[in-house]
Amino acid sequence: MSCTINPLVKKIELSPIREISDAALKYSDAINLTVGQPDFTTPEHIKLSAKKAIDNNHTSYTANSGICELRKAASNFINKKYNLNYNSDKEIIVTNGATEAIDISLRTILEKDDEVLLPAPIYVGYEPVINFCGAKPVYMDTSSNNFILNAEILEKYLTPKTKCLILCYPCNPTGSAMDKNALTEIVNLLKNKDIFVISDEIYSELTFKKRHFSIAGFEDMRNKTILLNGVSKSHSMTGWRIGFIFAPEYLTSEIFKLHQYGSTCSCSISQYAALEALTNGFNDSEYMKKEYIKRRDFIYKELVSMDFDVVKPEGAFYIFPSIKKFNMTSLNFSLKLLEKEHLAVVPGSAFSHYGEGYIRISYAASMKDLKEGMIRLRRFIQSVKL
Repeated sequence: MSCTINPLVKKIELSPIREISDAALKYSDAINLTVGQPDFTTPEHIKLSAKKAIDNNHTSYTANSGICELRKAASNFINKKYNLNYNSDKEIIVTNGATEAIDISLRTILEKDDEVLLPAPIYVGYEPVINFCGAKPVYMDTSSNNFILNAEILEKYLTPKTKCLILCYPCNPTGSAMDKNALTEIVNLLKNKDIFVISDEIYSELTFKKRHFSIAGFEDMRNKTILLNGVSKSHSMTGWRIGFIFAPEYLTSEIFKLHQYGSTCSCSISQYAALEALTNGFNDSEYMKKEYIKRRDFIYKELVSMDFDVVKPEGAFYIFPSIKKFNMTSLNFSLKLLEKEHLAVVPGSAFSHYGEGYIRISYAASMKDLKEGMIRLRRFIQSVKL
């Protein structure tokens, strides 16, 4: 009966990130630096608010777009943080994580043979949805510009079929961040073109020294930008599955249809937890960010001392060193590293073919694990050189 399965689904490949992470489970002493999972626990006041929601019997369906209080809190949060203005009644949808937000946003705007531009290397979750829509992912190599898209690079890939540009800054897997000047140049290029922008800003609160700017903050772009965010990374709430879509009403009214019939609403308990996160936990990410900066600095210094070519990250919790000098594919390098030293990292090829020749290391791990991981990595590359 396999012939009855949608061929577009059969073409979807499982994430190499999980493949390596699962392989690491074979080793009891493995150091796993693969998954983008904060090692901090959800703040206590957020967990208490969820328990209170259960005690108060907030356990039924909510409004499809999310509880009113949470949408208002989300509107207030991004207004105060990033000077963005969205109507909580008509321009915000609470989703089951940013993953659902990506899915229903792309499925709303894409048609067969549309082209979607992605600055690469980039997060693995966009391409399967694009392909499922019958559209075409078009990767743009950003390695020559420290993994940051600029107007010069973008312009080379624009065609009459371009329907959407995806931005993901701070970036998974490189940790690169985009400043206002770079965004302004892109806005000047796109403002008179009928091209949507999906701006995935899930790591916005983990921007280190640069101030985070959103392309949705430009008047010329707001009406064609779908802004995605959530509390997974900012408040260490990955398992709570709360994301947000911010977009003009003509877009949210259509995206809402897919959300309504696909998931009805987000978990009621998680919504009340997110409400607490965005009100009384307004600056919860600050202490996490300080720790990530310490870890970033440690990992970067270690990699440089090992003679890796590496760009210093400006946000998120990933670093993306080049392994080209070792004359191995990134998958082979990662598998051998896991086999010999029980250290798990992600092959750069997971993030498009432009990621080949790199590995992604997540420093969302304890300093103890990071220090041991660097010892194992150093030992491995010394053995490779021999």
